[in-house]
Amino acid sequence: MITESRYTWRKAIFDWQAPAILVFCIALIVFLASFFDSSVISTTIVEMMIRIVVVVGIYIFIGNSGIVSFGHIGFMCIGAYAAAWVGADPLFKDVMLSGLPDIVRLHQYPFMVGVALAVFLSTCVALVLGIAIMRISGVGSSIATFAFLMIVNSLYSNWESVTAGVSSITGIPTVVEPWIALVFAGIAICIAFAFQTSRIGIMLKATRDDPVAAVASGVSLVGVRLLAFVLSAAVVGAGGGLYAYFLGILTVDPFYLQLCFLTIAMLVVGGMSSLTGAVSGVIFVTLVTESLRALERGDGFIALPTGSQELGLGVLMAVMLVVRPLGLSNGKEISLFKFQRNKPPRSQRSDVLDFI
Repeated sequence: MITESRYTWRKAIFDWQAPAILVFCIALIVFLASFFDSSVISTTIVEMMIRIVVVVGIYIFIGNSGIVSFGHIGFMCIGAYAAAWVGADPLFKDVMLSGLPDIVRLHQYPFMVGVALAVFLSTCVALVLGIAIMRISGVGSSIATFAFLMIVNSLYSNWESVTAGVSSITGIPTVVEPWIALVFAGIAICIAFAFQTSRIGIMLKATRDDPVAAVASGVSLVGVRLLAFVLSAAVVGAGGGLYAYFLGILTVDPFYLQLCFLTIAMLVVGGMSSLTGAVSGVIFVTLVTESLRALERGDGFIALPTGSQELGLGVLMAVMLVVRPLGLSNGKEISLFKFQRNKPPRSQRSDVLDFI
């Protein structure tokens, strides 16, 4: 019993080295960036941390289920506006967002209340939506998620009394700085790893690899997919709440195709089948896009034309899919040590082992 217990604890510690290393790496990035007194670098770091939250949230569903979702940015939009509703200046809400309930319109709530509401609304919408979509397999489910993104964009662009339509929601406190964003990124990484190593996560991976065999073994295909979809939407919704409190001003335009394809590109470049890939993809793509953006501004030794950022990202994805189809992580989690179970003392081995 003691030996088995020690084995279990040692194995758990070794298993959790992947998220520990990832959190250490992003913390190191934030720490090093703090030495530069530059608003541009600070803004880039916060955006990177928020994108880690969002992409890791998307990975929880896509990476474990194998179903590509184009609609998760819709949950980010829902989370961002939920945070804006409770965090914006009551004077602005009373004039521009007259359709909100009085308890929301006439009061301004703290940062964590906004993030909590962002998670709650995203979870509720994902639960209702997932009950229908998770029964669809293959391309049909991906198209359904994209239709959801279009619906969210259209709804939030035209519901003027609640979302201000295409106008901006202002007066949101800008409280998210690099270290706060880092905390949420670390929590998202831990949640994603805990899920993928849990019993439900393993069953979901079984449905990804061989759905027929998984169902024959008693796995509820719709059930495990729905749980992953809801958890994924909750994490992405939290990322949306952080985004609102980071910008201080909110419009519906950013939450559509460009951000959708950017987050999917980050996941593809890093590796869709591993948490390490999700995090490394965000870091690598951010580095590439920010470098190209600087060259577009003429900050480097050459000046690139406008649009080079999107072109470079497309070329990067094409090259990555040809050269390394499984992404930067090659579908594996990062690790420094390999776990090996210690052999029992010779006196505890069976006669068969002695004979061998």
